[in-house]
Amino acid sequence: MLGPEGKLDDWEAKTLGIRLVSTMLSLALVSGCSSPEAPSEAEIEAVLHSAKSNLIFVEGGEFWLGGVGSESGVLFNLISYDNKSPKLVEVESFSILKAEVTWGQFVTFLGDVRRAVGYTVEKGFKRAVRLPISSNNDPLSPNFKDKPARSPNFHEAEGYCLWLAEKSGLPYSLPTEAQWEYAARNRGQPIAFATDTGQVEVDKYLQRPSQYIDPMQPVSGNALIHSSNQVERRPVGSYPPSPLGLYDMTGNVAEWTRDWFHPGYAHLDSTNPVASRPHSEHPNRRVVRDLAGHGDHTGGLATVYARHGEDVNSPDQGFRCVVNHAKPIN
Repeated sequence: MLGPEGKLDDWEAKTLGIRLVSTMLSLALVSGCSSPEAPSEAEIEAVLHSAKSNLIFVEGGEFWLGGVGSESGVLFNLISYDNKSPKLVEVESFSILKAEVTWGQFVTFLGDVRRAVGYTVEKGFKRAVRLPISSNNDPLSPNFKDKPARSPNFHEAEGYCLWLAEKSGLPYSLPTEAQWEYAARNRGQPIAFATDTGQVEVDKYLQRPSQYIDPMQPVSGNALIHSSNQVERRPVGSYPPSPLGLYDMTGNVAEWTRDWFHPGYAHLDSTNPVASRPHSEHPNRRVVRDLAGHGDHTGGLATVYARHGEDVNSPDQGFRCVVNHAKPIN
């Protein structure tokens, strides 16, 4: 659990310490090798500057985590039972990246830690056929640097935030599930979608009929929720931000959180809640939010209340980081 100053509890601190030691040992083995993916100091500095300058401060407070429904009591999400019953929790103030981590930023990280070369078809990472670990400046390419990252797994998403922490000295991490929902709901308001209006106007891009599956389709609406078989993204910041100034917390890509997946919320503490231990029946699943990023085939699970447990090796999620500090960073 996060302590008064945003610190990890002993169990998580020990776990992350082991993981960091493992990473350092891995880096030591390759420290003498050169790699075409290795970024320059200027590229790394640009990522660090962006991570600091694009933080949105979220003042903490108390709210009902889970499917509370509208002010009239009508539930926004009738399908999922994993977000019921709601639990009254309190989160301390934190800062969150206003946009999802971009593909270019993520590739810079993977290059710096010498792991970009590990995610290739030759190394058994089949998804690299569609999305090789390299970025470019072509807006029509799935590798365009400003599109949201799709991490190869949970561990690299978590590792990116810890890398930011190591490089900057600030307490970056993946958001807890409670932090994510609190921010998406404009500090816990009873809204269904994290858009500028609280409602969804779906972009025509990646919608049926097939003529709309065109990367030159102009941006429309206020969220991307695809219905075609083409799985693509818009560059981050393509749609109007939420009232808090956050982009794409409804649509574009789904997002990892720190929490291990447990059905419902009964397991959580009431203050700065985080599921820091796995569930016995779901030992390999972490909580993913913004299921609108998976497309409309999720069947009505596009609201900010929907949640899912994804295997930690799932390659389809994006993410954003938070800074666990009670005062604004900027």
